Amino acid sequence: MGLADHHLAEGELRIRTFHPHWKRLVAPFLALVLIILGSSAAIFFMPAFDYDGYARIAVAVIAVGLMTVWSFAPYLRWKNTTYVLTSHRLAISRGVLNKSTEDIPMTKVNTVSADQTLLDRLFGSGTLNVESAGEQGHVTLRDIPHIQDVRADLFRAVDEADDEEPREPRPV
Repeated sequence: MGLADHHLAEGELRIRTFHPHWKRLVAPFLALVLIILGSSAAIFFMPAFDYDGYARIAVAVIAVGLMTVWSFAPYLRWKNTTYVLTSHRLAISRGVLNKSTEDIPMTKVNTVSADQTLLDRLFGSGTLNVESAGEQGHVTLRDIPHIQDVRADLFRAVDEADDEEPREPRPV
């Protein structure tokens, strides 16, 4: 979920919650299939010898290790990366064991831009660049699904935050 409802400020509305685009999971899925096929073939076609049982166990242990590193860990990173756009902020939550959350207040956002490669355009994803007047200054979010919709929602939220922000009186 990324940002629980009880962490929202009074009057803050959740506009959109999303993960990075699913295309990030293509390579881990292909790795999973190849590891399963390769280890199954190695176990099935292994010739009989004195220690073939231990060899099959070794192949299985190596396969599980490779699946963990190349398939399961990337899936967990994808699943635990969450972007939450609210009426007051853009919250970026990352991490599996150690959680990191970054909030960009809408009143601090200066520039929002989107970049798309040809492949990104085919998938409807892209890279979102947000420049703010905060400590980080510039945040780049890669593989954002429905990038144009997210960008439009972000623009609307920034405009609404600017309209609601009380202006300081000018010195005379």
